[in-house]
Amino acid sequence: MNQALNKMAVYWKKNLRTLLILLFVWFLVSFGFGIILVEPLNQFKIGGYPLGFWFAQQGAIYSFIILIFIYVIRMNRLDREFDVHED
Repeated sequence: MNQALNKMAVYWKKNLRTLLILLFVWFLVSFGFGIILVEPLNQFKIGGYPLGFWFAQQGAIYSFIILIFIYVIRMNRLDREFDVHED
């Protein structure tokens, strides 16, 4: 019983770590690159558009989609590691 509780605690610790890392990246891309660092990023261009503008309009959306796929892949691996996956 104690081993099962310990295993569950480790699972949730890894789960929360994954969530916190992905939320940090989400915050960095949306708030950091799209709002705070927009002026320094605007010195660079992607496809003719300033990089800060690109992050605020397109880059954040692409980043969020990539984060969703990373979360799914990471959670599937974590579920298999702790034998709580669905068949």
